[in-house]
Formats: sequence, C-alpha cells, structure tokens
Amino acid sequence: MIRTLAITTEEEIIYDLPLSELKKGNIEWYWVDFQEPTDDEVKKLSSFFHFHPLAIEDCLEFVQRPKMDFYDHYFFVVIHSINQRTLEADEIDLFVSNRFIVTFHKNPVRDITNIWQRVKKEMSLQKSPMQILYQIVDKIVDEYFPPVYKLEDSINQVEDNTSDQTISELMEQVFDIRSELNKLRRTIVPMRDLLYRIISSSRLNSLKEKHIYFQDIYDHLLKLVEMIDANRELSSDIRDSYLSISSDRMNRVMMTLTVMSSIFLPLTFIAGVYGMNFQYMPELTGKYSYFIVLGLMGLIGLGMVWFFYKMGWFRFHKGTKL
Repeated sequence: MIRTLAITTEEEIIYDLPLSELKKGNIEWYWVDFQEPTDDEVKKLSSFFHFHPLAIEDCLEFVQRPKMDFYDHYFFVVIHSINQRTLEADEIDLFVSNRFIVTFHKNPVRDITNIWQRVKKEMSLQKSPMQILYQIVDKIVDEYFPPVYKLEDSINQVEDNTSDQTISELMEQVFDIRSELNKLRRTIVPMRDLLYRIISSSRLNSLKEKHIYFQDIYDHLLKLVEMIDANRELSSDIRDSYLSISSDRMNRVMMTLTVMSSIFLPLTFIAGVYGMNFQYMPELTGKYSYFIVLGLMGLIGLGMVWFFYKMGWFRFHKGTKL
C-alpha cells in the first residue's frame, strides 16, 4: 500500500494525491509511505523516485545495523523498531530531503500511522520532512523503554525470589533475561551510534534547527544502553551468586558423603576381616569376642567423629542451609 501526504505552498494538507502530481509547483513538500508494498509498488522507488539501486537493495533486504548514507539531493536512513512481543528488530527505511520524505517498511508500524494522523491536527508537524524524521525516530526510541523496564523488574523479582523458586528455575529465568537483554542491546547500541552520526554530521544543513531535538533522542539512547549494561551486569552477578550457592551445596553434599564413608571405611574393614571363612581364627572361639569387636567398632566410629569435629568439618555445615 502506498499513501501520500502533500503540503502545498498555502500550507494546505492534501492526502492520497497521485504520485504524478507530487512534483507540481504548488507542492512545498510531501510524504510518501510504503507500507507492506507489493512488487509493483516497490518498483516505484526506482521508476518514479529514481533512488540509488544500493539504497533500494537495502530496503528489500534486512540491514543488520541502522545506518545513514548520503546521495545526491537526499540521504538514506535505516532505523530499527522493536517488536514488543518478541523483541526482534523491524526495519524502517527513510529517504529524506528538503522536498520529501519517503518511508518504507514491510510490516505495519503503529508509530508511523499515529504521526500520519497527527499531521492533520498539529501544525508543528507540518514544517519540514526533517520534523517528520525527528517524530518517527523519537517515537521509535520511546518504544524501547517498556521492554527494558520490564526486564529490569524481572531481574529484581529473580533477585528477591519472593515466590520461593528453586535455584534451577531461577537460573533458567536469569539466562532467559540475559538473552532478551542481548536482543535489545543488538538493536539499541547501533541506533545510538546512528544518532551520534546524525547530530555530528556537517552535511545535514537542514538539521541545525532540530539539532537539540535529535540530541535529546541521543541522550535517551545513552540512558537505555546504560540501563541494559547495568541490568546485564546485575544478571551476571545473580547468575554467579546462584552458581556459587549451587556449588556450595554440592560441596556440602560431597562433604557429608565423605564423612560417612570415612567413618564406615574402617568398620567395613573389620567386618570384612572377620567375615572371611578361614577355619583357624582364634578370635572366633572367645566367649566375648563378638562384644569386643562391636565395642572396638563403636570406639573407632566415635573416635573418627571426634576427629572430624576437631578438624572443623561439622562447623562447615553450620549456618549454610539454603
């Protein structure tokens, strides 16, 4: 679908104007939006607008990073919005000059539709294509905040563990959160770099009056990156803490098994010796041999318990209950 919006020299807004009439003398500037375009509509980028083939190729293929390229009389910008459900990046391509702005996106973008409708109501959006560019980028960046705040709350819930989950369940949540943080970071960091290039470029003369507004978007992206990095570091600390707790619990289990094995090892040796079926074993003929061996085994067991206590093995267990 292609929709058009034109601003005349008399500041009149005309919607759904045919492409052939957009270049008339009374048109101050215009906005053309390609939303889920068909193959025939995509060809208009070349046949009508005569955009550079490399820029058109970037529109048709997903570009891994937001970027900005300069061409004759216009510049090409790639930005990424975020799917609030999957946190995957959706690409939005923009061609901008003093006379027009052309937006191209294969999926519907709610923010672009909202801005399109607001042009009817707010004269502040009718000044220039650069104003439309600012509004689109600003709304896209604002949509980055909700998932970041949501993940931050999830990390706090894992840290507090108010629902008394097991370490295995908590660890699974931590790894899921880190995966989603990495998704956001792969989108937001390149957007930060793009905004830095926009506000630092000397070739965008029309940006001078909007510089402070794009600087504000850049500040928001800096804050988002700092939040993501802080949350990643916090999740890493939580992960290491739970791994340490799990390792500590494993060590205590192994310590318990070692103590029990060490106590029963000599007792098993004695029982094994007197369990051998030799005919001549003088101890077996004694009247009190059975009680003497039992007493000896008991003394050895108690002696080893006392020895481990002096070694501090039982104090190792004290106060480490999960």
